[in-house]
Amino acid sequence: MELTELYGQLGISEAVIQFAKETESDLRPRFETVDQTAEYNQLKVIQAMQKARVSDIHFAGTTGYGYNDLGRDTLEAVYANAFHGEDALVRPQLISGTHALTVALSGNLRPGDEILSPVGKPYDTLEEVIGIRESVGSLKEFGITYRQTDLLADGSFDYEAIRGAVNERTKLVEIQRSKGYATRPTLSVKQIGELISFLKSLKPDVICMVDNCYGEFVETIEPTDVGADMIVGSLIKNPGGGLAPIGGYIVGRKDCIERAACRLTAPGLGKEVGASLGVSQSLYQGLFLAPSVVAGALKGAIFAANLYERLGFSVIPNGTESRHDIIQSIIFQKPEAVIRFCRGIQAAAPVDSFVTPEPWAMPGYDSDVIMAAGAFIQGSSIELSADAPMKPPYAVYFQGGLTWHHAKLGILMSLQKLYEANLIKL
Repeated sequence: MELTELYGQLGISEAVIQFAKETESDLRPRFETVDQTAEYNQLKVIQAMQKARVSDIHFAGTTGYGYNDLGRDTLEAVYANAFHGEDALVRPQLISGTHALTVALSGNLRPGDEILSPVGKPYDTLEEVIGIRESVGSLKEFGITYRQTDLLADGSFDYEAIRGAVNERTKLVEIQRSKGYATRPTLSVKQIGELISFLKSLKPDVICMVDNCYGEFVETIEPTDVGADMIVGSLIKNPGGGLAPIGGYIVGRKDCIERAACRLTAPGLGKEVGASLGVSQSLYQGLFLAPSVVAGALKGAIFAANLYERLGFSVIPNGTESRHDIIQSIIFQKPEAVIRFCRGIQAAAPVDSFVTPEPWAMPGYDSDVIMAAGAFIQGSSIELSADAPMKPPYAVYFQGGLTWHHAKLGILMSLQKLYEANLIKL
């Protein structure tokens, strides 16, 4: 059977296939660069596993308190080695990236301290954690204040505003690498390093924490290589490789990790407890696969950027920019285009392809949100997915794809849904 015929059976018209074919051919040099980065990161992960002397004994699960869980402790050594940190906290008890960030923040802040965000407003779900939007249990309720400086119009740091914002109460700087539901550029590791150097010159003891979600293994270095005291993320994003069923990680300075661990469990218990519950092998194997999985997602993002840019839409990053996370933003300006795009992504899924996404009031967000995610792991955004807040400028955020070919199918299906609704002309 011809490939075109099989795509046709999946609902992709020949017009869409032909439109995409030329773009894919032109992108082969870019894809080769992505593969080179993946090769480097694959060797880095293998080296970290070999250094920690990983064996099949480490895949055994524990229950109850999880005392002397060798697999858990070794996995944390692997993460510390791979991300070049002093220590790590990698746990299934960290239920999301937001939870991991909350643990890192609340563990390292005390009443009277202040958080500074030098990259504008953080991701929506952190607003209630910090207390930007009132919420029960926020850091604001514990006497921790928040200050932010916005990026300049070109997406660069406003160093003078940052200088004016740092004060005697500034304890921790929260640097969000990815864009969240904003249309700003994602930060490169090099940019993050320059920002950290500037912050440390103003206040050497300030804790620099990087929300690294969606950025792991996109480059050959991570924020911990350029001075970050902590990096934080979710295991159902990049580092879980699509196999981690749950979990989050915090990697960095030993004292910062210890304080976070005492917040996750209890003072006096710290990292000594926390059963692995039989998920250890998935966490190890997911990390092993992560560099190649991230490469597939990156190819999908680059492909989407170039296709939609050809159609005249504003895309961030654009078709030729360097990539620093797996997220591709496409600004449609029309709510019906956002909905159609998400329905295309859902229709390409191996799981729940028959489901029709609709906008709804998701917890933690200030507007209705539409999400497309036919994933093996619920909510896994390293798997093919797309989501968007239903408010101007009606930008959709596309990410993931455990393989390049699945990411490609999702993008073609999104084009098909828009084409059928006469929202694009090929």
